[in-house]
Formats: sequence, C-alpha cells, structure tokens
Amino acid sequence: MYKQVIIIRTDLKMGKGKLAAQSSHASYSSAKKAAKKMLDAWENEGQKKIVLKVASEKELLDLEKRCAKAGIPCALIMDAGKTQLEPGTVTALGIGPERDDKIDQITGNLALLG
Repeated sequence: MYKQVIIIRTDLKMGKGKLAAQSSHASYSSAKKAAKKMLDAWENEGQKKIVLKVASEKELLDLEKRCAKAGIPCALIMDAGKTQLEPGTVTALGIGPERDDKIDQITGNLALLG
C-alpha cells in the first residue's frame, strides 16, 4: 500500500483557504518528485493522502531532513507572501507517495490535522 502525507504548521494560524492551497502545493510538488513506478502504484490504489500537523518550522525542517536521508520524495513549501504570510514562510511539507510503512517510520507519531 502507498500513501502521501501532507504536514501543516499549526503555529501560523492560516485561514482555511490558505491551508487548503498550501496542502495542494505540498501534494503536487511532492508527487512530481516520486519515481514513475511509485506514482503509478499510488494512483492505482486511489491516491491515499493523510494530513498531519506540527507546531513549528523546526519540526517541519527536521521531518524533511529525515525524509531526504531515507530517500523518500518530499517537498517543502514556502509561501509567496501575497496574502496572509511573509514571503518565504515555510508552511507545509509533502511526503511521498511512498510505501505506508516507510512513511510511518518518520510520521507515525504525528497527530491528524483536526
């Protein structure tokens, strides 16, 4: 089984529209980095996505480093600064698609975005 995980910073208090846009950027950008075989498998299984949360930029950057070390495709998202946030604000991280168990080793302790 394959999935993609989107991780959002809750300390930024983004509005719902901004949060949705940043999540979309993370999903698309990370998927573009996946190997074709992995992307195809994920698409054929229904493109499972899980949205999780962290409370700081540091947590997001640490997760990105862990993904890179594990060879998992990921994409760190920085806002353009045209609406709610300052330019360059790190807002989200897209991880995968990748095997569930491989992603869970990195994100398994995080809570769902509620």
